[in-house]
Amino acid sequence: MNLSDPLVLTLAALAALLVGLSKGGLSLIGSVAVPMLALVISPVTAAALLLPIFVVSDMFGLWSYRREFDRRNLVILISAGVIGIGFGWATASIITERWVGFIVGLIGVTFCFNAWRQRHVVVQPKPADVPRGVFWGTLMGFSSFVSHSGGPPYQVYVLPQQLPKTVYAGTTTIVFAVVNAVKLLPYWALGQFNASNLKTSAWLMPIAIAGTFIGVRLVRILPQRTYFTIVQTVLFLVSIKLIWDTF
Repeated sequence: MNLSDPLVLTLAALAALLVGLSKGGLSLIGSVAVPMLALVISPVTAAALLLPIFVVSDMFGLWSYRREFDRRNLVILISAGVIGIGFGWATASIITERWVGFIVGLIGVTFCFNAWRQRHVVVQPKPADVPRGVFWGTLMGFSSFVSHSGGPPYQVYVLPQQLPKTVYAGTTTIVFAVVNAVKLLPYWALGQFNASNLKTSAWLMPIAIAGTFIGVRLVRILPQRTYFTIVQTVLFLVSIKLIWDTF
């Protein structure tokens, strides 16, 4: 990766900042990081370069939300997510990133349209349940392994529960912290890490860490309705980007 190129340097720094903001609780914003960086380097390199940054940023997010999470969601989604990662690892040679992105994007767009259609209807919160959680959690782990795009399946399952914003942010941070840590082994086994990528990741980490604390602060001061409007808007934009990248 040529960091002497101003465009590459700018996009890499911005991608790291977005990762940090997402780990601070502005979930899904980090999903834009890989597609953005893939504008100047290969998508595979972008995903491998950003994974260590995701993992380190997760540590700071975990500390910030260590008391605010939903335990039942953690048990269901983490277990299912690990299964999805295993499936992604086992099928890495036959499943293409583009078609996974298309399916995930289609799910996200459909969810957003349905949510906006019902925005004036009083909808009762859906409790966390095992069948739906296992399905969406497995898809989350699989798509996260393939292209760091586990956000849309996660949101489809969790947003209808109408969790308080800090509990939602904490649950999201913890789930993806575990998922990202588990992904390190298969990424290493598939030869996705090298000295150059790790050196670049280390250089970008302070930017991501700063972004994490900025994200935590924004979550705590934003009104709950505004916060979830931002989450749904970013979900829609990321989903459209995933669909667009298929063609």
